Amino acid sequence: MSFFGNRRQVEPTAPPAVEPAPLSKPALPQPAIGFDSVLGPNSVLEGTLQSNANVRLDGTFSGKLEINGNILVGETAKIKADINARNISVAGAVRGNISGKKVQVLRTGRVWGDIRATALTTEEGAFIDGKITMVGHESSATPESLPPTNETLPVDADLTQELRDAVDQADEPLADDEVVILDDHDDSAATGS
Repeated sequence: MSFFGNRRQVEPTAPPAVEPAPLSKPALPQPAIGFDSVLGPNSVLEGTLQSNANVRLDGTFSGKLEINGNILVGETAKIKADINARNISVAGAVRGNISGKKVQVLRTGRVWGDIRATALTTEEGAFIDGKITMVGHESSATPESLPPTNETLPVDADLTQELRDAVDQADEPLADDEVVILDDHDDSAATGS
């Protein structure tokens, strides 16, 4: 019988029975794609937030963020906290130091604090007011790996002789009617009367 009518409907015949599939061992939980925790745009939170998963912040947060996963600071977010996470994307405002493997400051992102990262990307329009420290690159030059400043570099012998000749000529007295004009943009000297 139908809910909205008085006529009785004919029931279709049942399909043939199918054998049930054998039960299999339950699969291990897959890593989360997306965000485990979200602070909405109308939310305000104070304190320390610790998480092993991905976090998205669109509201106001003050305190400390210790995230083992990734963190996204949305465009509407206002964060007053130090952020430590694996990967950090900033599209909103952050007042605090940021530390992570990869840090990305998007065009709407604003950061007032130091950034410490293995990789940093910024889009045109991003704002950063703080010190940037790149860490974890073994191939980067450290002050210890640079050559000592008192080390002399090899010099072309012909060039050295030309420089000596130029110095010797400069030591000769000028004639009374000879004037030397030095050009700041060109290291050569022109003589004229």
